[in-house]
Amino acid sequence: MDLTIYLVFLAGILTFLSPCVLPIIPGFVGYLMSLSNSRKSFFLNTVFYVLGFTITFSLLGLLLSTIFKGSAFTYQSILSRIGGLIIIFFGLYTLGLFKIPMLEKNFNLDIKLKNSYLTSFLFGFSFAVGWSPCIGAVLGGVYTLALTNPQSGFYYMLAYSLGLGVPFLLVGLLGDKSYKFFNKFKPAVKYFNLIAGLLLITIGMLMLFQKLYLISNFTLIDFMYS
Repeated sequence: MDLTIYLVFLAGILTFLSPCVLPIIPGFVGYLMSLSNSRKSFFLNTVFYVLGFTITFSLLGLLLSTIFKGSAFTYQSILSRIGGLIIIFFGLYTLGLFKIPMLEKNFNLDIKLKNSYLTSFLFGFSFAVGWSPCIGAVLGGVYTLALTNPQSGFYYMLAYSLGLGVPFLLVGLLGDKSYKFFNKFKPAVKYFNLIAGLLLITIGMLMLFQKLYLISNFTLIDFMYS
């Protein structure tokens, strides 16, 4: 089993707890509540919302992996090192060592149709498109990982989406109580960014030095002490 999948899943959870996503939870709850007429309906709307961005991220990862599959195989060593440097760059950005204006922006798409589940699905799609710049550091790192490992690209993007989606599903279960629940995490947001940044830097360093296989084979500890 590729341990990298679990690290990417963790990156998805950390994205949810980032300063970019966590503050939008009240608006997210309010919007889906306006589409729902019961607790069950609210949860189902949340499910379709998660499906919206999960399918979008995963298909884009699959598309990019397919396009670059041939070149990634031919120039695997070079691409891995370049990808490692890019992921390290994103990791340093996540740690707050510098600012990138493009990654501080987001774009909102106001979607509302008669079918609430379809609306929620498109709302999830708009999140994947509109918030991609804002969550770009971690997402960019995962995309880079997918591009340099095309055989696992789709699974990396799916794992990231599921990691991001699980907390949203928890919001769907908690309903209007979710704001109070996740509000408790706000004081620790800077630590979640620290963890995400260090995670990206670790993966980037392993790619840079051609040691990513150590994670895949659970031999990282042996490498550290060898």
